[in-house]
Amino acid sequence: MYLTQKANTGRFNTFYCQGGDPRADAIIFLHGSGPGATAESNWRNILPALTDRFHVIAPDMYGFGNTDHPEDPPKSFWEWSQARVDQVLELMDHLGVEKAGLVGNSMGGYVAMNLVMAAPERFTRVVLMGSAGGEMTTTPEVSRMIGFYRNPTMETLRNLTRWYVYDDRALGEELETVLKTRYEMIMRPEVRRSYLSNMFPTAPGEGLIPPSALRRMEQPFLILHGVEDRFVPLSSSMSLLQHLPNAQAHFFKGCGHWIQIEKRDSFLKLLIRFFEDDL
Repeated sequence: MYLTQKANTGRFNTFYCQGGDPRADAIIFLHGSGPGATAESNWRNILPALTDRFHVIAPDMYGFGNTDHPEDPPKSFWEWSQARVDQVLELMDHLGVEKAGLVGNSMGGYVAMNLVMAAPERFTRVVLMGSAGGEMTTTPEVSRMIGFYRNPTMETLRNLTRWYVYDDRALGEELETVLKTRYEMIMRPEVRRSYLSNMFPTAPGEGLIPPSALRRMEQPFLILHGVEDRFVPLSSSMSLLQHLPNAQAHFFKGCGHWIQIEKRDSFLKLLIRFFEDDL
């Protein structure tokens, strides 16, 4: 199991999930940017399966969930990203974690690569899951996600949530629980304020990790992607794979953006083998 706590991370307090032996190898899980996204909604079915092997940490990223929200939000996507990099490094210092592995989903993958750029000596291995940061075209699904508040209804959120997976049956009875939790979160005024600020890329190339930076990342990378992902197309991971010098990839057919739900068992096996240096 894991516990939820809050810690001071410089300019604000960060809400995070933590489990496992603090003396074990640490892995930090970074969630994506969909409406109502939080660490628990992204990773709650993954973290408990890893606490017997690893020290797992999953924060609500700045601008999301129960982490403190800014009264005066950052003015650009890059400022948001830098604040999240600082947040993770501050949280590691607070917890006494000198080095850690990273698992980043979607926006979380973008933040993970920025962390490697900022402090390469503190990160051992990196898993990117449906990660942003590579070259890709914007899909209609992403446009609907970014523009959620233009029609912020439960039905809009229901459609988005179903589109994250290739087959609705993967969500099962959990769909209604996810919808209720996320809708309550996204309707909070401070969450709405953060979401409507300049949180998403607005200029061409703003959401890309420069190839010149990628080829200097020496850590082992495991790139995971659902072939039918409509939020971050497969082309993003193919682009990252082209430039990262020490990367391997695994693509899942019949899978959308939420590999951790649609292909949970395979995801866990690959993740464990990778972080135990057996893949």
